[in-house]
Amino acid sequence: MQHNKVLILDFGSQYTQLIARRVRELNILSEIHPFNKIPLNIEDYKAVILSGSPNSVRGEDALHPDLSKIRGHKPLLAVCYGAQYLAHFSGGEVAPSNTREYGRANLSFVDDLDPFFSTISKGSQVWMSHSDTIKVLPTNAVLLASTHDVENAAYKIEGEQTYAIQFHPEVYHSTDGKQLLENFLVNIANLDQDWTPDSFVDETVQDLKDQLKKDKVVLGLSGGVDSSVAAMLLHKAIGENLYCIFVNNGLLRKNEYQSVLDQYQGMGLNVKGVDASARFLDALAGLSDPELKRKAIGRVFIEVFDDEAHQIEDVKWLAQGTIYPDVIESVSATGGPSATIKSHHNVGGLPDFMKLKIVEPLKALFKDEVRRVGASMNMDKALLGRHPFPGPGLAIRILGDITPEKVRILQEVDAVFIDNLKKWNLYDSVWQAGAILLPVNSVGVMGDERTYEKCVALRAVESTDGMTADWVNLPYEFLQKTSNEIINKVKGVNRVVYDISSKPPATIEWE
Repeated sequence: MQHNKVLILDFGSQYTQLIARRVRELNILSEIHPFNKIPLNIEDYKAVILSGSPNSVRGEDALHPDLSKIRGHKPLLAVCYGAQYLAHFSGGEVAPSNTREYGRANLSFVDDLDPFFSTISKGSQVWMSHSDTIKVLPTNAVLLASTHDVENAAYKIEGEQTYAIQFHPEVYHSTDGKQLLENFLVNIANLDQDWTPDSFVDETVQDLKDQLKKDKVVLGLSGGVDSSVAAMLLHKAIGENLYCIFVNNGLLRKNEYQSVLDQYQGMGLNVKGVDASARFLDALAGLSDPELKRKAIGRVFIEVFDDEAHQIEDVKWLAQGTIYPDVIESVSATGGPSATIKSHHNVGGLPDFMKLKIVEPLKALFKDEVRRVGASMNMDKALLGRHPFPGPGLAIRILGDITPEKVRILQEVDAVFIDNLKKWNLYDSVWQAGAILLPVNSVGVMGDERTYEKCVALRAVESTDGMTADWVNLPYEFLQKTSNEIINKVKGVNRVVYDISSKPPATIEWE
């Protein structure tokens, strides 16, 4: 089935991925490409959106797209920088704002007779983020909307299906932004809303059958959402010719290795569990530097995975759980290389001696879409809702060197924390949670005895994609009970703290 596709030309905006996600929420397929790498098959795209940019159209570093095959030929929506670009280089004028126009604003004028604004009311809140402003509209432009501070907030070009807006419809703060995108894509560009999880599953399974035929494929399962959904798609396509390997690096959550392995086997997957925990812990002995720990884990994973893959006769493909943000982030909006293959998040790079072709069934999906695809295949909700977990596991949540005793302590602490989040019905409202073992001892008193034991930090954040995150304001009663339970049950811990840092400036993980 050939879907309608929307081409999003990226000028380096921090919001470009949001545009793509909002379009896809309308069940319309969208793709992001750098502004200077317009696809040769431009005829396959039914509409085009120009993103914002940190650059100024007035500067010597202004970014110039080739719109010769787009403008006047296809429905075009220009957002922020795109709107200024069309004005500045098409007979209008863009000048510096007297003040930086940033944050919430309300539409003071709307031309609701135009189909673009037909469902948007005067007073609708929009989000501004720009330091230039459009003083004079381009040739043949008609004003469609204004705010109190920005007269030329939206316009269209007569004789074309070209629309331009100075604000960002893709961000949450533009309350009618999704409706505006729907007006443009459905009512003006006449795109069908047929990009659904069910259609993705059907088409991807058929594509995998055509691509792989009777070839054998090996896949490293991590217990996470991406690799699990990728495995189910491949299993639907090639069945027993998919060979899954689930490696225990000794740094998983408490009892997770066996429980996840049992879950995979219950899903009908052809999976082999490999307990290499001793091998990983030996390689980590004495290492404290976070990067050295990551490299050691990556190296051992490659060795273990390669040993297992070589036991499968005539395997030709390596499957990876690469998702769309990984592909996008390997593309530069300012003229960098085109999309490159992501290194497997557990492998850390495919070794030269493993000569396999790559298959990536999820490379067109965002994380939330991966979950919806999994749900359409009736996968376990607990598996699909599992929090992200770092590839190096607890190694980067144990600050300093790694020992079996430290792993035991952190597994016990983490289990109390995660179990309590689930008991208190807080787990699903948290994007990621975990415990960190700090490289300090502190004085405490238990009974009549003085103790000098470990301190642990608890971390819980809310986010949509991990790029930014806020700490979660967990109830004091929950923190009190969880802290008491950790200190009473986990031998070696006498102090618990809660991390209230957001990202940025902090990161989600401590290493």
